[in-house]
Amino acid sequence: MILRAPAKVNLTLEILNRRDDGYHRLRSVMVPIGLADEIALEPAPAFRFACAHAGLGDDNLVVRALDAAGFGDAPFALTLTKAVPVGAGLGGGSSDAAAVLRAAIGGAFGPPPERDWVALARALGSDVPFFLTGTAALVEDTGERVTALGALPPWWLVVLAPDVHVDTGDAFRRLAAARAAQPPPARPRAGSASLRALEALQRADYGAVLAALSNDFQPLIPQAYPPVAAALAALRAAGAPHALLSGSGGATFALCEREDAARALAASVALPPGARAFVVPFAAGEEWRAPGAA
Repeated sequence: MILRAPAKVNLTLEILNRRDDGYHRLRSVMVPIGLADEIALEPAPAFRFACAHAGLGDDNLVVRALDAAGFGDAPFALTLTKAVPVGAGLGGGSSDAAAVLRAAIGGAFGPPPERDWVALARALGSDVPFFLTGTAALVEDTGERVTALGALPPWWLVVLAPDVHVDTGDAFRRLAAARAAQPPPARPRAGSASLRALEALQRADYGAVLAALSNDFQPLIPQAYPPVAAALAALRAAGAPHALLSGSGGATFALCEREDAARALAASVALPPGARAFVVPFAAGEEWRAPGAA
């Protein structure tokens, strides 16, 4: 069995207030894209995990998701093949975990036990519930409130992944310092850029989606991480209509309405040293569903 675990981009990312438990509330429109890790499963005498990526050992999200689902001792060999850059704001690890959970829910490891799958997914990571939907979604609160969109327009992206790891904790510390120096205005849900983006995406209104693209980390991360600034500048110099950070970075992307436009843009990009470029479509699954509690 081969499980595909797609990356995502954030068309919007609004970081709201910080809760007493340390988590931040957020609003974000996330979209799965056609860049994916693969997890191969095959019967084995005992559980075994393998991944060629040097930074991923036995304590990665794939193994943790299998343990949380109740199949940590399943007689399977799992081999993770990474295509999604690690630590780039593209959600690769969270998607890997969600792929394992979906396989468990579907009975791949045996009869699925009763679980609150949403709570289990959220405990693994704030992006994991989103990846259970299989399509674009409005993600709110600390990641557990997910409103799935359904069908997606056939749009494409040029994604640049610079050779840099942006630490999420560092990104939030920089955001907190900036807001301490200059508190942001209140942002009621009714005026949310994320709601505008979601509604425009539902209408397949490319211009309106472009106008709504936003990321609260965008003013901060390029200043602190020069390779991210170089990637954004390369997209703009090539004529991208809008260049945006995904998550807390460091991947950046430009949204295109057609495949030929995306490939032409990618061909015009002067790739910064160490950066990788991907030309990929939006990638909703053929079937999607909102996750539900067992």
